[in-house]
Amino acid sequence: MSDKSLSALLESWKGVLEVAPSGDVAVKDARRLREKVMDELARVAVFAEAEPERNRARDLIWEAARQTGIRSASIQALYDAMGRGEISGFTTPAINLRGMVYDSARAVAAAAREGSVGAVIFELARSEMRYTFQRPGEYAAVVLAACVREGLDGPVFIQGDHYQVNPKKFAQGGEAREAEIKALKELISEAIAAGYGNIDIDASTIVDLSRPTVKDQQRDNSAVAAELTAHARSRQQDGMTISIGGEIGEVGKKNSTPEELRAYMDGFLEELSRRAPGAKGPSKISIQTGTSHGGVPLPDGSIAKVKIDFDVLREISRISREEYGMAGAVQHGASTLPADAFDHFPKSEACEVHLATDFQNMMYEHAAFSRELKAGMYSWLEKNCADERQSGETPEQFYYKTRKQAWGPFKKECWDLPESARAQLRAALMGKFTFLFGKLGVLNTRDMVRERVTAPETIRRIARA
Repeated sequence: MSDKSLSALLESWKGVLEVAPSGDVAVKDARRLREKVMDELARVAVFAEAEPERNRARDLIWEAARQTGIRSASIQALYDAMGRGEISGFTTPAINLRGMVYDSARAVAAAAREGSVGAVIFELARSEMRYTFQRPGEYAAVVLAACVREGLDGPVFIQGDHYQVNPKKFAQGGEAREAEIKALKELISEAIAAGYGNIDIDASTIVDLSRPTVKDQQRDNSAVAAELTAHARSRQQDGMTISIGGEIGEVGKKNSTPEELRAYMDGFLEELSRRAPGAKGPSKISIQTGTSHGGVPLPDGSIAKVKIDFDVLREISRISREEYGMAGAVQHGASTLPADAFDHFPKSEACEVHLATDFQNMMYEHAAFSRELKAGMYSWLEKNCADERQSGETPEQFYYKTRKQAWGPFKKECWDLPESARAQLRAALMGKFTFLFGKLGVLNTRDMVRERVTAPETIRRIARA
């Protein structure tokens, strides 16, 4: 891929993608757009030195997507239908993309196109933004560019995952607490402005299990989540109800209970009605059932087996639908589970499952991933993450635990891998996504999604260089 300026590229794209003096964008040739333009345009959106140039490229991607039938959308209407019992039998995969995001998103989009999948979410967590060097504007643009490149169309769901409250800052109270809530509100606003239709608010980190009653334990969680939801509702554009997720059990901690769900939701809805009367509440609830993010690495680098309490998942999903009209419960930390575990999520009526680490593992361990690049990334980890090495930890455990943090510093080197290598990685990932889509029951859901989900047609005009 070239490193030409956007102006020079636009000159070469005449007859394919053009910008009028008014700033209006016109797609003249959709096939050539996919084959000749999107790779270079995505690169400019990420790596252009000047921020205005990156932003223009991102607006061009938005318009290219819009004019080829792709809309960034909220999954709210689909989840409302699940909450009413109108649709069932599938669990939506929410896929976190950390490294080689354009190629990874192309693999998701290609698998979704081939399998006629509509119920799939692209997501990025607050913590992942830091070490992958991606803000919402970049992530949304790269995902949409990948969808255009692979010829996907229809609603595309992009989600802010784990917009999580820092418990230490919250516990300090006063200005530190206020600054943390302000930072989350600003991030929510940034994500919505970038085109995200889905935000998962995670204040489960401030649940206080030392308090005497479950209602007291969940009180801060409910109040902060409602405050942030009210803020999101005030920023959403006409025609799009942002899908908001709540969380009652921090992943890796004790398993969630129905009592916790009811305490959280009752407190949440009471606080939301006070802050934003009539505002829509959450569409789903994330719970803890026995997993941990990324899995637990053993001394040889393999992952310890975990046992998910599918009964908890099923019961909380049922209560979520019957008592609160939500789609159901959400499972986190699931990508490294055994292959035979995934079809249990639809059977347990989970509405959504979050998947991340195994895709990262596949890329790092694939023969097509440059050995020299991997060695450089591991050397960087040795120098920059040494304080995270625990006593008695093997090198395999250390690298497994920390290597997600190398994606940002080596983002350009990963994008610059030869196309032959990236094609092999995409093919491997596509195979994995196709397998997961089948297990989770989302194959042939595209028409169902199109029937229920609409997105506002937001036009972006391109500012002059």
